[in-house]
Amino acid sequence: MKNPSRPPDCVLLFSGGIDSTTLLWDLRNQGRHPHLLSFDYGQRHRVELKAARTIARITSCPNDTVALPTWLFQGSSQTSDEISVPHGHYAAESMKLTVVPNRNMVMLSLAGALALSLKCKDIFYAAHSGDHAIYPDCRPEFVEILRRAFLMASWSELMLNAPYIMWPKKMIVQQGASLDVPYELTYSCYEGAELHCGKCGTCTERREAFELAGIPDPTKYTA
Repeated sequence: MKNPSRPPDCVLLFSGGIDSTTLLWDLRNQGRHPHLLSFDYGQRHRVELKAARTIARITSCPNDTVALPTWLFQGSSQTSDEISVPHGHYAAESMKLTVVPNRNMVMLSLAGALALSLKCKDIFYAAHSGDHAIYPDCRPEFVEILRRAFLMASWSELMLNAPYIMWPKKMIVQQGASLDVPYELTYSCYEGAELHCGKCGTCTERREAFELAGIPDPTKYTA
């Protein structure tokens, strides 16, 4: 499926985690050639960018990492050393501390600009149903409103796609397993150490997704 000489036909928001990596394999399996767009916004778990670069390299996908001003994204456990990363399940009220305000709006807007400059008609991002309760900018209503905004923001046709928006994470893992996604290369942990902590919300969700999907979890956890 590698064809580095082929120009990209879409832009994919890419963190190097389970969801965006599964979507990358999904798109390539459909014959698409995505340009991967990652962001350094001062996140505690910046090690995810190393995973994103590794995956971009093995897939020969064009990729960029944009450094955003860190002062834009304050007030989250993911961008402030003064706020501890909450541990436990995403259903807990404390998990709202992990919200990075307006992050996806900013990232998707920049993805739209890149897509237009590359003459691509599609933007993809891998929000899923497990994000709805915690992250406002992962809800179907947000996607639909922003989709309409993109169509109004340019004379070119530009479509925002969130194909997993109603999927639980276990379905994403099942999809990825069917496509032989190398999940051992992906990274999710909010604590930001080289190994997954096994306790934060995203580690808990990751473990649960593999268990519910009936797929062996290749992740190395410290706890």
